[in-house]
Amino acid sequence: MSVPTAAAARTVCAPLSVLGRDVTVPLVTGGEVTYAALDYAASAPALQRVWDDVAAYAPYYGSVHRGAGYLSQLSTDLFENARRTVTGFLDCRPDDQLVFTRSTTDSLNLLARALPAGCQVFVFETEHHASLLPWQDARVTYLDAPRTHGQAVETLERALAGRDPHGPALVCVTGASNVTGELWPVRELAAAAHAHGARIVLDAAQLAPHHPVSVRDLDVDWIAFSGHKLYAPFGAGVLAGRADWLTAADPYLAGGGASRKVTRREDGGVDVEWHESAARHEAGSPNVIGAYAIASACKALTEAGFDDLVAREEYLIAKVRAGLAEVPQVKVLSLFGDDAPRVGVISFVVEGWNSSHFAAALSAEYGIGVRDGLFCAHPLVRTLLGGDPQTQGECGAPEAAPGEKSLNAIRVSFGAGTPDEHVDRFVDAVRELVRDGARWQYRTQDGRCVPAVG
Repeated sequence: MSVPTAAAARTVCAPLSVLGRDVTVPLVTGGEVTYAALDYAASAPALQRVWDDVAAYAPYYGSVHRGAGYLSQLSTDLFENARRTVTGFLDCRPDDQLVFTRSTTDSLNLLARALPAGCQVFVFETEHHASLLPWQDARVTYLDAPRTHGQAVETLERALAGRDPHGPALVCVTGASNVTGELWPVRELAAAAHAHGARIVLDAAQLAPHHPVSVRDLDVDWIAFSGHKLYAPFGAGVLAGRADWLTAADPYLAGGGASRKVTRREDGGVDVEWHESAARHEAGSPNVIGAYAIASACKALTEAGFDDLVAREEYLIAKVRAGLAEVPQVKVLSLFGDDAPRVGVISFVVEGWNSSHFAAALSAEYGIGVRDGLFCAHPLVRTLLGGDPQTQGECGAPEAAPGEKSLNAIRVSFGAGTPDEHVDRFVDAVRELVRDGARWQYRTQDGRCVPAVG
């Protein structure tokens, strides 16, 4: 793999301004360094633009939907305008419904609660736990990890061909892997699902921050993503798509806002008439700041231009992969091979190193933040590492002390706010650690590797 040139770098845009870009952290070896945040796949830093928008609104904060005062009316308008902004960002169909939730996990659990009776669910074992686990009350078919896009489509078609053709069915698939960063053939999987009378939900948590996502173009029935991966702070997420299953289901949470009318019955009980709009599944006081932050992030990414953002990210991906390829002890994890398109998420293992030990050294000695563990995708990581995909493990926690065998990996992830210097420092640090070893002693504390003190 060729190393990206300086000329290539000049053809792409500068990184977007994010919070924390000037934060310094101490090194165990002495001194301080600007922190290199390379764990975007877990939570991306908030865009400065988003933070400024939220700060400007904060003095005008008020209750939503049920207040007569000026601030309440202003907040209600802002909340509903945020819904329209995100609907446009996703290129939803005219009749689609967009529900604000807490996260991708919350969105998919909401949809799981809305499944029609007897619904069959088909999901690849390669999914993040957020999209792997919510369906356990349904009839679930778990599909083996494919090794090509074509095999993914063939595996799904074969499974759907054997299902009950008269009942409802749902396929759940990721847009981009949170482990390998590889893009999945969403449009082809949607076509296969619809050809067999099934619907499909897209987990876009790792896709939406990196690529434009069109519900209509991909022809998915629902899409879910989280604000905290889309450069927006606070706990908010989105579920958008077909309204019929959502409207037919009981509210995800029962309470104020979801109910249109509540009356007492003569027998002492209550009768409830629920909303048929998105409010049906937004009981309680909504997270207006979280919704506004997501909408602000959608505007910022759209205005920056995804063509430029994708071009710059591909440049950074090539730089990281080229650097890792120069270290023979490093093995990059992949389902679909080196040529597969991907976003800025790369997982790897280092021969002779426990992954937690390596990640701890990157942090303590170089000021670089990455992730180690199984990334809430245990079956996938264990499959990629040659382990038993049925083996259990605590999410993100190493299972062995430094130097011992461990089925864990290291993940570096980046995006629109990542400076070139952070990527360069990471590649240099990997090379130096493999060549020279750690300069500090480490110990296991509460299941993690940490620098030894004294």
